[in-house]
Amino acid sequence: MRPRPEKPGPEQESVWDYPRPPALVRSSERVEVWLGGVRIASTGTSWRVLETSHPPTYYLPRDAFADGAVQPVDGTTTCEWKGEAAYADLVGGTRRAPRAAWTYPTPTPRFVDLVGTFAVMPGAVDRCTVDGEEVEPQPGGFYGGWITSRVVGPFKGAPGTWGW
Repeated sequence: MRPRPEKPGPEQESVWDYPRPPALVRSSERVEVWLGGVRIASTGTSWRVLETSHPPTYYLPRDAFADGAVQPVDGTTTCEWKGEAAYADLVGGTRRAPRAAWTYPTPTPRFVDLVGTFAVMPGAVDRCTVDGEEVEPQPGGFYGGWITSRVVGPFKGAPGTWGW
């Protein structure tokens, strides 16, 4: 059963208006990531992947990350839309966040602009911000969406939402 979408207010987006297959949208928002008490990434140029029922996932260029913050690890998964993902641990201060970032080295043609970018699982790091607003991680710990006041749900990920 499809949930009842929340009505977006001024300058908000409903994740139920996002397309399937997902859209790839350029962003000039200031996106930052902290781990171990230090800022490990900062950029004003990123990509947002927008998919029905999901808050946006932000993809930051590799050069947005501090030296040594992204450490590739073994293992891959496959996304039906983007292709094969490779994973990385994130390191900041004295902390290591295992498999907290992922990238698409050879994505499908629709997502070729993601080459050289990394998404971050916001629940695995100290905090992520978009234009200074602290992000709430997408529920469930499986998806990497970033919830801000800009988007309304309900959001896929919580128990009982798998079939949305």
